[in-house]
Amino acid sequence: MQIADKRQVVSAVIVQTALTVILSVGLMIVGMVVAYSALAGGVIATVANAYFSKRLFSDYRAQKPGKLVAQIYSAELAKFVLVGLLFAAAVIWIKPLSAGALFSVFIIVHLTPLLMALTGR
Repeated sequence: MQIADKRQVVSAVIVQTALTVILSVGLMIVGMVVAYSALAGGVIATVANAYFSKRLFSDYRAQKPGKLVAQIYSAELAKFVLVGLLFAAAVIWIKPLSAGALFSVFIIVHLTPLLMALTGR
């Protein structure tokens, strides 16, 4: 298993942020509700990924693999909770909301680090 270094993590968060802005601005053609819903979805994915990465890479020690596994699971669980809370906040506070744009851009932005890893970037 290859652990990404901090430069790769920062690069992924920057790419996610840029993609969020690009998609949101591009969706202004469709309408402002779609654009700010897309922005919310991208921000949720980016914040969750940044939080996960910060939590995972803040105290990594290669000499303690058991602790690393526990750290990965706890960071992932915390990320799920954060995503759930942010989605709930978006649904409650953003009126009107385009659920399609919110979830579509969330998924696109959320999968960005995977695509970066597959392409070797």
